[in-house]
Amino acid sequence: MVQMIMPKMGESVAEATILKWLKKEGDKIEADEPVLEIATDKVDSEIPAPASGILSKRLFAEGQVVKVGEVIALITAENEKAESIPVAAPVVTASPSSNGKTEKPVTETVAATPAHTEPTVITSSSGRFYSPLVRNIAKQEGIGIAELESIKGSGMNDRVTKQDLLKHLEQRVKPAYQPAPSVPVAAPSVPSTAPSSPAISVSGHVEIIEMDRMRKLIADHMVMSKHTSAHVTSFVEVDVTNMVKWRDKVKNDFEKREKEKITFTPIFIEAVIKAIKDFPMINVSVDGTKIIIKKDINIGMAAALPTGNLIVPVIKKADYLNLTGLTKMVNDLANRARNNKLKPEEIQDGTFTLTNVGTFGNVMGTPIINQPQVAILATGAIRKKPAVIETPQGDTIGIRHMMFLSLSYDHRVVDGALGGSFLRRVADYLEQFDVNRII
Repeated sequence: MVQMIMPKMGESVAEATILKWLKKEGDKIEADEPVLEIATDKVDSEIPAPASGILSKRLFAEGQVVKVGEVIALITAENEKAESIPVAAPVVTASPSSNGKTEKPVTETVAATPAHTEPTVITSSSGRFYSPLVRNIAKQEGIGIAELESIKGSGMNDRVTKQDLLKHLEQRVKPAYQPAPSVPVAAPSVPSTAPSSPAISVSGHVEIIEMDRMRKLIADHMVMSKHTSAHVTSFVEVDVTNMVKWRDKVKNDFEKREKEKITFTPIFIEAVIKAIKDFPMINVSVDGTKIIIKKDINIGMAAALPTGNLIVPVIKKADYLNLTGLTKMVNDLANRARNNKLKPEEIQDGTFTLTNVGTFGNVMGTPIINQPQVAILATGAIRKKPAVIETPQGDTIGIRHMMFLSLSYDHRVVDGALGGSFLRRVADYLEQFDVNRII
C-alpha cells in the first residue's frame, strides 16, 4: 500500500483545497498520472500518482482543505487484496533501552481519518462549484450566489477563480463609501518584543478594503523576514553599455531564430550565477546556529501579478543553462506566473532571488530577503548618463548606459566584505560583457 501525500507547494503555503478528484475509488492509475486537482492562493495544479496501482481510498472530499504532508489517498498494487488495506498508517519509532542501545522498533497506529470531516464545498442550484477561497472573498465583499452565478469563469468547467472574482470586483459599481464587512482576521504572529501597530483613524473621506489572502501571506512573510534577518543593503553603480549594445545588436535575429524575446533579466541571472560560484557563501540558509550551504543554484525571479500581488518562480539548477536556456526559462515562468499557470514545485526551493525594480522606472531599491535565503539582488533602471571613461590616452567624458545594483543580505552570516565583494563581482561580469559574443 502506498500513501499519497499532499506535497509541499512553496514557501509560506501550508495547505491546499481539493478542487476535483480525477479518479474514483477502484480506478486503475499509472505512476505520474494526475489523480486530483488542488488550489492554493498562488497556483492551481494537478497532483500525480506516486506509483501505479488501484486508487483504493480517497481520504478527503472535494472542497476540503488539506495541510501539506497529510495523507490524501491510498494506492494498492493490482495484486494486493482490498481486505489487506490497513485503516491506519503505521508509524515506526525506535524505543531506546535503559543502556542507551536502540531496542526493536515499536509500531504505533495513527488513524488515517482526515481532520476535516465536513467538506467546505459550496455549489449553486445549477451545480456550479465554488472554492472556499472564492466563497470567502464573496462573503467579505457581500456577493450573493445570484451574483456569483453571473460571473464568467476562466477555470476548468467554467469554475470561477480568484482572479475572475477580483476582476469582477474591479468592474463592479460601488458606492462612494462602503464600510468594510465585519470579518475577523487573525493577526500575524510576531515576537512579543515587536511594537504594536498604532491605531489608524478612519474618519473623513476614506475607502476600506480587506487584504486578499495572498496579500496577507506576503505581509506576514515580509514582517517575518525583517524580524528574522539583520538586513544590510549595499549599492554599486554599473556601466552596462556593452551589454545594452550587444542586446540591441542580437535581439531581432534571436527572436526570429528562437521565437523568444531576449530581455536583460537572463543576462543579469547569468552574472549572478557566475558570482555565486565565486562566492558560494551567498548561496546559503541559516538554521539556528548552523549554516546550510546549498550546492544547487536555484534562482528566484520576483514577478508582479496583474492583481498587484507578488510571486517568485524559481529556475532550478540555473547554472546548468546557457543564456538561451535562461532566456526561455525566464519568459516561460514569467508568462505562466501572470496567467496563474505555475506548478507548485516551480515556486519553491529557491536559493537566491533577483528582483528587477527597473521595470517600474526605479533607479534602485532595498528589497527584503526572501526567507530562508540570505540575499536578494535588485536591478535598477538603465539610464544614459555622462560618465568618466578611462583610456590609455587619458580620461574623457562620454554618454554611457548606467544602472544601480543593490544587494540586501543577512548580516548574521554575510558580512560587508562578503556582501560587497559579491555585489562588485556581479557588476564586473556585467561591465566586462563581450560585445562580440555569439548566441
